Amino acid sequence: MINIINYGVGNLHSVRKGLEKAGARVEVQAEPDKLRSSDALVLPGVGAFAEAKKNLLKLEETVMEEANKGKPLLGICLGLQLLFTRSYEGGITAGLDLLKGEVVRLPAIAKLPQVGWNNLKIKRSSPIIESVPDNAYVYFIHSYYAKPVDSADVVAKTEYGVEFPSILERKNIFATQFHPEKSGETGLTILRNFVEVARR
Repeated sequence: MINIINYGVGNLHSVRKGLEKAGARVEVQAEPDKLRSSDALVLPGVGAFAEAKKNLLKLEETVMEEANKGKPLLGICLGLQLLFTRSYEGGITAGLDLLKGEVVRLPAIAKLPQVGWNNLKIKRSSPIIESVPDNAYVYFIHSYYAKPVDSADVVAKTEYGVEFPSILERKNIFATQFHPEKSGETGLTILRNFVEVARR
């Protein structure tokens, strides 16, 4: 059972459909006890960091406890950014600090937000990208990106005005800056891989 964390931010319906298509049993949940009883968690997100962090407040402790126990967690788009130490979007806001680093704005030399398809430059192996070819295209919508402290967390990078991490992994924590549920067959493969991680 994979629980999508419902904290009022994110396209829950499309994420749910994507995971179901990938073979998972899925529930959208806002109850801490339900999140604790799941096999894996997905943290989606669309919108501004500070508002999302505020909305997540009542579930924050549960999410961090479960992640620190080793439960598989997938952050998607803003969900990836929330995993980091802090963001500079609209002032400085503390994140969950499950991944060390900060979230900064894409450079002004590029049109913001980045909306549309861009490719993945794979930097290392990871269970999340099993059967995903180098240079595969995925779908992005964002103006900010993560700068991890540890480059070993970076699975793939993408270029848009600057080279930024587009897939991350640290132990049981996985994250994509793009939307796998909107990324066709490549995105479905990534979701299937996460489902397999959850089954182990």
